[in-house]
Amino acid sequence: MGCLGNLLWFVLGGCISGLSWCLAGCLWCITIIGIPVGMQCFKFASLSFFPFGKEVQYGGGAGSLLLNIIWLIVSGIPLALESALLGCLLCITIIGIPFGMQHFKIAKLALMPFGSEVF
Repeated sequence: MGCLGNLLWFVLGGCISGLSWCLAGCLWCITIIGIPVGMQCFKFASLSFFPFGKEVQYGGGAGSLLLNIIWLIVSGIPLALESALLGCLLCITIIGIPFGMQHFKIAKLALMPFGSEVF
């Protein structure tokens, strides 16, 4: 399912989503202060292009916690709600369940991107 799922995901919107995250990461990295946020955007881009078969490992310390709290206030909650809503809509049909689960993975990462790694 991984290869076929990634192919369908990429063709049906993953390409646009990943490219938009790459653009956002490049724009954030223009400023020195925005580089940490830009790096998180690149993490989202790697997961948005091909999410099937990738795992997200959460960790980090006090610095990651502080940055995640700031991220939640600025943009994490709307991004997580968007992905969670899309995941719920896709889980209505049996065929959409695997794609909905990938949206839930992205929603969880949208809540806590700092200190996490995508494998």
